[in-house]
Amino acid sequence: MFDEIMDKFADSPSQQQVIRLLLERGFSVNDDGRVVSGGIEIPNTGIAREVGVDRRVVDTTTDAILDDDELRPIFQNISAIPSLMDLAPVLDLTVLTVTVPDAEESGIVAAVTEQIATHDITIRQVISEDPEFTDQPRLYVIIDDELPGNLITDIRELPFVRRIELA
Repeated sequence: MFDEIMDKFADSPSQQQVIRLLLERGFSVNDDGRVVSGGIEIPNTGIAREVGVDRRVVDTTTDAILDDDELRPIFQNISAIPSLMDLAPVLDLTVLTVTVPDAEESGIVAAVTEQIATHDITIRQVISEDPEFTDQPRLYVIIDDELPGNLITDIRELPFVRRIELA
């Protein structure tokens, strides 16, 4: 799906940057063509500054979204979820990041969380990036405790794991 969305803006790399930001941040587009997070409007100048384009590119992109029967329902219904990842250092939480070669393989989340549960560690949040909306999807598991070495080894040895990172 991500590739199909980006293909609709193949002639405009700057519009693709706007689309990528909307998807990554979970910003939606309301009926008036304004970018919003929930009911809060995000100024087009702020979006333009973030991705390094002119404000008019944001206007053109949101107009194109509303004019497209496939894009409109996607961007009018997308939403952000609160994440503990950036708060983890402040709250003394651990973030386990798992990268796999094939994110569409079934059972990835279950296998990783089962390993953690087996060690009686509380999971605070699990975020799985959608392989349709990001180039290199990852699984993030935020936990209360540090991971013991044997658990790190157990997760690393799962057949679908390419790399793990701890923060």
